[in-house]
Amino acid sequence: MLSDLGLWDKRNGSARMLSGGMKRRLMIARALMHRPRLLILDEPTAGVDIELRRSMWEYMRHINEVEGTTIILTTHYLEEAESLCRHVGIINHGRIVRDTSVRDLLAELNTETFLLDLAHPIEEAPSIDGFEVRQVDGAQLSVMVHRGQRLNDVFEALGEQGIEVMSMRNRANRLEEMFVSMVEEGQSPIDRDTEVRG
Repeated sequence: MLSDLGLWDKRNGSARMLSGGMKRRLMIARALMHRPRLLILDEPTAGVDIELRRSMWEYMRHINEVEGTTIILTTHYLEEAESLCRHVGIINHGRIVRDTSVRDLLAELNTETFLLDLAHPIEEAPSIDGFEVRQVDGAQLSVMVHRGQRLNDVFEALGEQGIEVMSMRNRANRLEEMFVSMVEEGQSPIDRDTEVRG
């Protein structure tokens, strides 16, 4: 277990001398020593670097899928909830305002925002009928795509205008996009301090 959590090299040291991220790993190792069927983690990756966060995610997936451990996770990192959880509860001011599967919640997502990295800088954001296109900087565009629209239409329109796209990615993870949409549209009594449990 120490090896799985990247603690083997520190096995003979004092816990007081560990970094914050190492202490988080140690916390999880201590919770798993007796091979529990249920593991409750409160913000397990808060304050840790991205590399450590991802390695902890992999280990949590492993104990869930291979060892059958049920994990209840509280987090403010929506990317973490989307990546790790099959079911989420969204809590706002101590009250559960949504309790559903991640799949069902994401099915309600009406828009996704994509960042397009361009081969060459442009002077201003191009106009594309039916799409909201913003210029992030000279060589990057932000494009909002609504449900039912095709992202390929954006690429075709840009190609017709002589604009070459080098790469594309989501601006935010889909659960975060959904959360922001719920906040902005006022569909649910949610504010930005809301906690997600999965």
